[in-house]
Amino acid sequence: MKVNIKNRRKWIIGGAVLLLTATPSFALFGIGDVVFDPTSYASLVSQATTALNQLKTIENNVTHFSIKQQWQTTLNTLKNANVKNMFGETNGMSTALNTNSPTASSTAWTAATVTISGNTTTYLQGQTPGSAQLSQLAMIEASDSVSPDCLTAVGQYRAASAQNAMANSSLAAQQLDGSGATNSEVEQLNLLNAAEAQKMSEMQSQGALQTCLASQMAVANMQQRNAAALDLNTAAFVQQQRGANDTSAANEGNTWQNYLP
Repeated sequence: MKVNIKNRRKWIIGGAVLLLTATPSFALFGIGDVVFDPTSYASLVSQATTALNQLKTIENNVTHFSIKQQWQTTLNTLKNANVKNMFGETNGMSTALNTNSPTASSTAWTAATVTISGNTTTYLQGQTPGSAQLSQLAMIEASDSVSPDCLTAVGQYRAASAQNAMANSSLAAQQLDGSGATNSEVEQLNLLNAAEAQKMSEMQSQGALQTCLASQMAVANMQQRNAAALDLNTAAFVQQQRGANDTSAANEGNTWQNYLP
């Protein structure tokens, strides 16, 4: 009996030593083919944690805003121009300002401006470039060139605004939609791209109007510049004629044809 107890102790101590020196894998419940590996278990836990974090990230990306109306703005549309035409003085003006019609713009500008008469054309033939008269003619010709284009640019912008109103409203409605229909990450990115495309179109339209304004400013500057130059030339001429001719009443002898006061 004592031998059996000693043998049993030896077996217990030997088994304990074997357990202490064994690899991390060991059988469960005495079944040899079912092995538990703590290292593999830790790796699986890490993978599961990573997958869970990725799932949370995806959920956050697809979660939509339920209240977007706080960002909503009002889309203002241009009112169509309606120019009175009592005696034909503005023929084509309303069409030019509301549609893309270069022909209407040219017709409207011609009808609304003073025509250079045949007598004036004959008179100007004797002038040289740089004279006050031809400088005024140059300003008129420049204005006649850019002004119809400006009318057309305004008409194009109004027509495009009317055509784009539905597209702009549709995009705004989808951007402000609080449901899940348009709130995935890809859909929102597509909406952002569409908004950028609309912005580019608007900038190009604004560029045409800015070109028109620059042209008109150049013509207006020409008029002011010519007026200032004419004033200086007149002052110099008056000074010159007063130095060359006696203006006192006591020395009158003939009529002074080119006198400027």
